[in-house]
Amino acid sequence: MNRLARNLDDLRRLVQNLTKRGIRIEFVKEHLSFTGEDSPMANLMLSIMGAFSEFERALLRERQREGIALAKKCGAYKGRKKALEDKQVENLRQQVQAGVTKAQLARDFNIRRETVYQYLRSGG
Repeated sequence: MNRLARNLDDLRRLVQNLTKRGIRIEFVKEHLSFTGEDSPMANLMLSIMGAFSEFERALLRERQREGIALAKKCGAYKGRKKALEDKQVENLRQQVQAGVTKAQLARDFNIRRETVYQYLRSGG
């Protein structure tokens, strides 16, 4: 159930849309099934189980953010390595001013076009 939707609203909307189309939904692990003619108890259980899944996901993301912050503080988490060195970025900017296309620069530097745009937007 927790892998079917992003949050409780999505889960309820998805179940409702599928059952309106005549599709029977059965959550085996939770022992719940929905046919469109569901009892109030089934809807309550769907809401409760979905809310717990959403809560659990929020806790997991919070712990993940805390762990990343701690790793950064210790110097173990430095992020992704830059695709280009400072000299290459300066060269890239000069070539853009000279009229070379971004697509050609991406091929020349072996990076994606979006990466070229990111270097042009940022300071390097």
